Amino acid sequence: MNRAMFDLDIGKMGDHVQKYVNDNDMNLKNSFWKKNIRNLPGRASPKKESKSVSSSASTSFDDFQESVSDAWEIEAEDEILRISDVKISKRVAHSAAVNVINSHKASIEEIHKSKNYSNSDPQGESSLQTYKESRHTENRVNFSNSEVDTNKLTKFQVLLESKLLQLEDLKKLSWSGVPVEVRPMTWRLLAGYLPTSSERRQQALDRKRIDYANLVKQYYDTDKDEVYKDTYRQIHIDIPRMSTPLFQQKTVQEMFERILFIWAIRHPASGYVQGMNDLVTPFYVVFLQEYLPIGTNIETLDVSSLSKENRDSLEADSFWCLSKFLDGIQDNYIFAQLGIQYKVNQLKELIQRIDGTLHRHLMKHGIDYLQFSFRWMNNLLTRELPLRCSIRLWDTYLAESDCFATFQLYVCAAFLLHWRQELLEEKDFQGLMIMLQNLQTQNWTDADISLLVAEAFRLKFTFADAPNHLTTKR
Repeated sequence: MNRAMFDLDIGKMGDHVQKYVNDNDMNLKNSFWKKNIRNLPGRASPKKESKSVSSSASTSFDDFQESVSDAWEIEAEDEILRISDVKISKRVAHSAAVNVINSHKASIEEIHKSKNYSNSDPQGESSLQTYKESRHTENRVNFSNSEVDTNKLTKFQVLLESKLLQLEDLKKLSWSGVPVEVRPMTWRLLAGYLPTSSERRQQALDRKRIDYANLVKQYYDTDKDEVYKDTYRQIHIDIPRMSTPLFQQKTVQEMFERILFIWAIRHPASGYVQGMNDLVTPFYVVFLQEYLPIGTNIETLDVSSLSKENRDSLEADSFWCLSKFLDGIQDNYIFAQLGIQYKVNQLKELIQRIDGTLHRHLMKHGIDYLQFSFRWMNNLLTRELPLRCSIRLWDTYLAESDCFATFQLYVCAAFLLHWRQELLEEKDFQGLMIMLQNLQTQNWTDADISLLVAEAFRLKFTFADAPNHLTTKR
């Protein structure tokens, strides 16, 4: 067979193949797409059928996306099964997945660009400074008198005024934050200091305040036993170290000394542990606000200007709520503070499973979790956060009640993971330790704490049914 005849046969064969394909396309149009009257998932829109299909990969994929836009409608699920013989290539599926990821990534980048944080922006530094200043101003306002969510405040008031309060309802409402107007009474109830019956609260409150006054006369106003002089000396050293101007006042320091000294005597198994003074602070500030007009700047307040009755009530309420609160975590403060050491090991195990990259980075540079997280556990993050944020965090802590000790572990994990990117950028032991001991939270607001506890809840929920994740080798 010569070359010319071969080419002729090939040409005829091509014509037959083309005719066969065209006939089959016609049969498909006349049969497959007419199986059902209504539109099938993945079927091309009638408006698009007349559109010519390009042979390029990108155009084919765009057409494919448009034609299957209804493919995941729930009511069309049975139709998907009927056309199960129609297959999508792996290349198309992969392209679709990549497209979704890139689209999501682009939207995230757009959000970041809109915040004016880019270093390439010649005005980026000034914009960031302006942003920080506005946040700082907002913080001062939020600390004194935040914009009240009227609906939430109303819910609290209705709940607190009910004759027999449902404590679980109060916990659920308080978990996301408590309005400043009702925070003192809410904290007393969440701490177990007051009964849920509204008729018995004032009577119980008066009795507990009298009981505390008697404890002061019994333990503090008398000559202190030699056994307790070391405890008193340590308390006397720690309290002046508190940096806030409010706590430099002699009246306030004497109140703290009595609270901590009496608590230490009544709890000989643990006694006073350095740093406990920080745990009095949230209760003291919240109950102090009860005697002040909304919006008062407590940092410049002279506490001695309050009446003696109000000061005594403030001190007594702070003592009893501290006692109730510490009952759930007293093993943190017994000899050698074994409870905290155990929780630090749990935190290490947890981070190792959640974020192996961060864990290995810390280990590579010789960072021991005990070196930075001991203080987090001991002081419940009060040294790491501004006072206003600590108070918001304690709304959630008190709402957790019996589960607080466990939840605080996840809060510390979420707090560490929040600084993940900055920590990974540090390349030596010194840089890591300086950062971990001086985390930049001075501009944090209630919104940041809400995100922190939400992430902690997510971690807790994830690991709640996986106790082996928290198994530590002693």
